[in-house]
Amino acid sequence: MKTFLLSMILSLAFSLSAFAVDGKPVSYKSGDETVNGILYTPAGKGTFPALIVIHEWWGLNDWVKQQAEKLAGQGYVALAVDLYRGRVADNPDLAHELMRGLPEDRATRDLRAAYDFLASQPNVKNNRIGSIGWCMGGGYSLDTALAEPQLAATVINYGHLATESSELKKINAPILGLFGGLDRGITPDDVKKFQQSMEKLGKKIEVKIYPDAGHAFENPNNKQGYRAEDAADAWQRTIDFLASTLKK
Repeated sequence: MKTFLLSMILSLAFSLSAFAVDGKPVSYKSGDETVNGILYTPAGKGTFPALIVIHEWWGLNDWVKQQAEKLAGQGYVALAVDLYRGRVADNPDLAHELMRGLPEDRATRDLRAAYDFLASQPNVKNNRIGSIGWCMGGGYSLDTALAEPQLAATVINYGHLATESSELKKINAPILGLFGGLDRGITPDDVKKFQQSMEKLGKKIEVKIYPDAGHAFENPNNKQGYRAEDAADAWQRTIDFLASTLKK
């Protein structure tokens, strides 16, 4: 009953978003290749902060599109990038195959090109562009911060981490990291080492570890691992963090 009520509250909050949203397919160049995505734009005139939205290992599926649309409803131009070139997995074996087959250098190039695409849009504040991702996309959100020094904010939802100072010193974006305490792939020790390395370099970082959550706890399609209350808290922390970094 408690979970049902929480879901209803979240649904109502989504329906009462401050901005109506328009979504449309777009494409942009990444080197000699073309990348597709969906651009969600708040209604109204003026310029908006923007977000690169990065999918899980499943690909650009409906859940990720919904997250991008929700973020646009909060007043961000949100570009949901398709790193898999049109492929979407419906089972873990295919998702693993697609993730393993994605060249990291190509993905990073695609995401840097996504930054340039957003920065070129007349309705985007080009000094207020951030990134957000989940699972595999959470790791690539961090990689985008490593690769793009002008990035203004980064949200990592249980994505892979780095601890080498020589790498982390490249980051200028404030970071919000959201992780599960029961995650066996990205453990609390990994998270703490990452946080300590960032703080030692004087970087801005905020971390929350949910002790009773595992990997992918924010996605309700993860039926055994979904934690509704933790997901709601993570969403609120995300909205607050983005407002403080991209809307200031």
